[in-house]
Amino acid sequence: MSLPEKFRALVATESGFGIEEFGFVDLDLGDVIVKVKYSALNFKDSLAANGNRGVATKLPLIPGIDAVGEVVESSDFRHSIGQQVLVGHADFGTAHHGAMAEFVRVPGDWVYALPQGSRGSSEITSKSLDLKTTVTWGTAGFTAAQSVEKIVEHGIKPDTGEVLVTGATGGVGIFAVKLLAKLGYKVVASTGKTERHGWLVENGASEILTRQDISDMSGKPLLKSRWAAAVDTVGGNTLATVLRSTQPYGCVTACGLVAGNELPITVYPFILRGITLCGISSALVDRDSRIGLWGKIAQQWNMDLSGIATEVTLDELPDAIAQITNGNIAGRTIVKM
Repeated sequence: MSLPEKFRALVATESGFGIEEFGFVDLDLGDVIVKVKYSALNFKDSLAANGNRGVATKLPLIPGIDAVGEVVESSDFRHSIGQQVLVGHADFGTAHHGAMAEFVRVPGDWVYALPQGSRGSSEITSKSLDLKTTVTWGTAGFTAAQSVEKIVEHGIKPDTGEVLVTGATGGVGIFAVKLLAKLGYKVVASTGKTERHGWLVENGASEILTRQDISDMSGKPLLKSRWAAAVDTVGGNTLATVLRSTQPYGCVTACGLVAGNELPITVYPFILRGITLCGISSALVDRDSRIGLWGKIAQQWNMDLSGIATEVTLDELPDAIAQITNGNIAGRTIVKM
């Protein structure tokens, strides 16, 4: 296809963010140009859109860490015109213009083919996933899958005990709830959104707790043990409470900090109960490991995602960013270009 001189994108600047006309001449360098079909809104994207310098390392910036679409130009032999692809990398949407645009230009190593055939060793397997399903999983679902994989590898089985998911209505949280339930675990979900209790049960939670239930302020170094494992998306005192109430030799994964980046805790959970704290960083996963986990998602971990995503247009995206910034969004928000 012939490329337009300009295209539409959400652009973050020092003074705010909005939909603008953007030129290819202003895009970062790369080997592959992708016409974006769908993006997805993550909390990290809202930080970038609002100019948070801990996320947006340059301004102006097109935010967006999740993109799927079709290759329209490529000088990388691995990616041919017309190929359906997923785009992802640590710098995508943070230090390099990202997914909230009609087109992206990125290095070939950031692009993963979505073949329609059987599982291969060199590219992501996606015969069971279309573009919209893939972006619905996106970084949030991939992060949840990493967390569940760590719990499984740690030897926590469904009959070992309950698994707690904090921040359960968020993108990572709802995927963790659904995936753990699919694998047979008894899932306890924690959320501050009382109106979403029924929704969490529908998606696999067996019990719902409030934020206050998972935020102990007593200062006790250890609490009564309950969880065999936990997926924490919140951080701060919530994570400290979870660690202090995990069973001996349990496993807790951590991937968020909406409750703060401090961890007020002693070493006792680790040296007296043998708790393992696993940090989850989806941005740093190497290419081969990323391909392997997406293959698992596309096959044995594939599941029905109906009811957990809301679709918006590019013009509706600024309002959606305001909503997620204020904590008013549950599940996944998909952006159709």
